[in-house]
Amino acid sequence: MQVDDALLGKLEKLSMIKIDSKKKENFKAELSQIIAKMESLQEVDTSKVSEISSQKTPMREDIPHASNITQSVLQHAPETQDNYFIVPKIIG
Repeated sequence: MQVDDALLGKLEKLSMIKIDSKKKENFKAELSQIIAKMESLQEVDTSKVSEISSQKTPMREDIPHASNITQSVLQHAPETQDNYFIVPKIIG
């Protein structure tokens, strides 16, 4: 696939990036090289490759348990009230 001015214009619009006109030719050449490398991957024979892993992520039972993390976190706060952090007002 060759990157032309039309494709580069679409990419600029989609990415909302303005490419300097002095750099466009170099940019098109580099993009063409990248796309050519990606297209070469289509030639790789993967028919004899099996799944890397057929195992699924082991799941654990979701059992709630009592925790006192609130108190251990709040004890480090400079100021608290009713189990909440007290912070300075930043928006007037």
